[in-house]
Amino acid sequence: MRITDEELELIRKQQTKIAQIKQDIGTLELRKHEVMGVMLDVNQEVEETKTKLEEKYGRVNINLDDGTYTDVEEEEAK
Repeated sequence: MRITDEELELIRKQQTKIAQIKQDIGTLELRKHEVMGVMLDVNQEVEETKTKLEEKYGRVNINLDDGTYTDVEEEEAK
């Protein structure tokens, strides 16, 4: 017994699609890890910049629109 040629072709096409989707998912996962690595690098740069600015200006809130800043009010310990 044997399935029809059309049925066999349909199954082959479906299996090919599944294989391509799995490959695409793998590629996306690799890209995701690359982007996450870049994000970690940028976060490290941000922290270094924060440290430098805090050494120069103290603890401040910076307005990103115009560069002005205000001191951060320290909460009193209760």
